[in-house]
Amino acid sequence: MRANDGTRSGGEILVDQLIVHGARHVFCVPGESYLAVLDAFHDREIAVTVCRHESGAAIMAEAVGKVTGKPGICFVTRGPGATNASAGLHIARQDSTPMILFVGQVAREMREREAFQELDYRAVFGTIAKWVTEIDDPARIPELVSRAFYTASDGRPGPVVIALPEDMLIERVAVPDAPAFEPVETWPGLTDMSRLQKLIWAAQRPIVLLGGSRWSHSACDAVMRFAERFALPVATTFRRGHLFDALHPCYAGDLGIGPNQKLLARVRAADLVILVGGRLGELPSQSYTLFDIPAPKPTFVHVHPSAEELGRVYRPHLGIHAAPTAFAASLEGLQPPNDIRWRDDTDTMHEAYLTWSEKATEVPGDVNLGAIMIALRERLAPEDFICNGAGNFAGWIHRFYRFRRFATQVGPASGSMGYGVPAAVAMKRLHPERIVVCVAGDGDFLMTGQEFATAVQYDLPIVVLIADNGMYGTIRMHQERDYPGRISATALRNPDFAAYARAFGGFGATVEKTADFLKAFDAAMASGKPSILHLKIDPDAITPSTTLDAIRRKALGHKI
Repeated sequence: MRANDGTRSGGEILVDQLIVHGARHVFCVPGESYLAVLDAFHDREIAVTVCRHESGAAIMAEAVGKVTGKPGICFVTRGPGATNASAGLHIARQDSTPMILFVGQVAREMREREAFQELDYRAVFGTIAKWVTEIDDPARIPELVSRAFYTASDGRPGPVVIALPEDMLIERVAVPDAPAFEPVETWPGLTDMSRLQKLIWAAQRPIVLLGGSRWSHSACDAVMRFAERFALPVATTFRRGHLFDALHPCYAGDLGIGPNQKLLARVRAADLVILVGGRLGELPSQSYTLFDIPAPKPTFVHVHPSAEELGRVYRPHLGIHAAPTAFAASLEGLQPPNDIRWRDDTDTMHEAYLTWSEKATEVPGDVNLGAIMIALRERLAPEDFICNGAGNFAGWIHRFYRFRRFATQVGPASGSMGYGVPAAVAMKRLHPERIVVCVAGDGDFLMTGQEFATAVQYDLPIVVLIADNGMYGTIRMHQERDYPGRISATALRNPDFAAYARAFGGFGATVEKTADFLKAFDAAMASGKPSILHLKIDPDAITPSTTLDAIRRKALGHKI
């Protein structure tokens, strides 16, 4: 209940700041350590999603930050609530996603006694978050929350953690709100763009790589116009396929795990590589084998919003300190050469991508995940979402699903399992008018599968596809490669996932043949309920291009 004397509780001040800065969704697991904030949410214009586990809440907030470019907001209680949320923080760190985690804390007079569920959050999260702080004075809430929004969003985005002593949240003070947060763009200089144009004019085999965060619809459109004017081949890095229309004539494919070998050969043969927004980490760099470290042999242009990332691994011939949005807008001023020598090469690369992704490869068993991805790309609209966690099942998404629009691929570049279901819940909260499909593995799903209950609670008709092969498939693949035939700790005994869905009040169906998928999918959509389609995958079908048996035989052959 708000007072009439001009004062507000710390909890009220905090919620007011979130609204001032444009937050409209909050994800939480409630706790007694921040009851004053929960009360302040009452009757305020902000949607609160109550989750079943703090990791789910944190992942939902990270997914919102990833898609909107504005900090996703998560509230958890102290101690175990905070440590449970650390998975989402790590994703935000590695994926360069703006996010703010608010954590309840013990009362100020109890600190440093190891009171009930007390943690030193600066020590616990200091190496993951961009900034960790604790608010002792409610009068400083507007100042520190404003700083949190800027810190989470500027430079290379990432997570911020703010601890909230419970007695501070009930203290009443009179303090004005902070001005609304406005992201700060970092623009390339005219000299940078002039040098870039000269490097492109001098190139014989250029290629553009897109990755990272701080993109927008308009920035992606600007890059596509630039690529078209210059006839430049463009590839996207691991789980950033949504940055470029897969059917654009300049698209060369996905440079992630198990990429098209023709794309890899083209990147290795390039004499000019332009990396925009990304860091060229372990996965897109193919375990840091694509280019020499620290000096790549091809001319290397690196565009990144954080100065600290320029030259961190690869020394750029031209480092441009700029946000992708600002850089993309500046591309309009560049002029292509009169003779575009690489035009035919670009056409060839796009055709190679289309051929690579056109038809599903043959796999053991009666359910072909590649064919299902192709069916989905033909059934879903370009604006619909595909969310996924981590596991070998995602290889079929990367190869066969064609992303057409910005921010429709919602997956963890960090490779965190359990991401897909919470992300799908968050996307359906943000965009109830769009179809949201989660693709998960069996081990992947059960890490956060309890958030299916959240989807039921809020009437969010997401469709979850569970690729069930009865094992932790990625680890089994590596196990068979390095220790063939010696299976240890990778087998899973799974429930009836269709029955699991029905137990929560959702729709569930089992798919044992590829031909039955669309009928089951249409039934799930028609149900209007959160749905699970249990896909029975042959364990031998480990990737789109090989089998477990082939990996095992090859490994045994090497050992003989």
